[in-house]
Amino acid sequence: MSTSVRLVVFIALAALAVWWFALRAEPETTGAALVDIVVPDLPQSIRQGESLFNANCASCHGANAAGRDGLAPPLVHKFYEPNHHGDAAFQLAVQNGVRAHHWQFGNMPPVENITPDEVAQVTAYIRVLQRANGIQ
Repeated sequence: MSTSVRLVVFIALAALAVWWFALRAEPETTGAALVDIVVPDLPQSIRQGESLFNANCASCHGANAAGRDGLAPPLVHKFYEPNHHGDAAFQLAVQNGVRAHHWQFGNMPPVENITPDEVAQVTAYIRVLQRANGIQ
């Protein structure tokens, strides 16, 4: 086999290897928001829920429940509309965690140090965001 044929074969194999590994590479986790959220003027009665969300949920579910790439889904999404995931589903998710079923983020662990009344306030905040973004 001539040197030029060996060089062509080597280049072809190298290109194939680069292509193969590029397809198999995991996408980089950025933590970027997954959806654009319209944030309405929040009534005073909802602001405590926003504060509780920011303290207990935003590290995974992102600012304004927009989700975080590679971490957790947006809660302002049709999957979480009230007729599919009622308010009780949020209570159960916080108390027991959730097995992954709509998304590929993995299981959600229980959230500690938040009371059922506080979860209700967080849920009210999420519902306001949902309505402002066309999710009824």
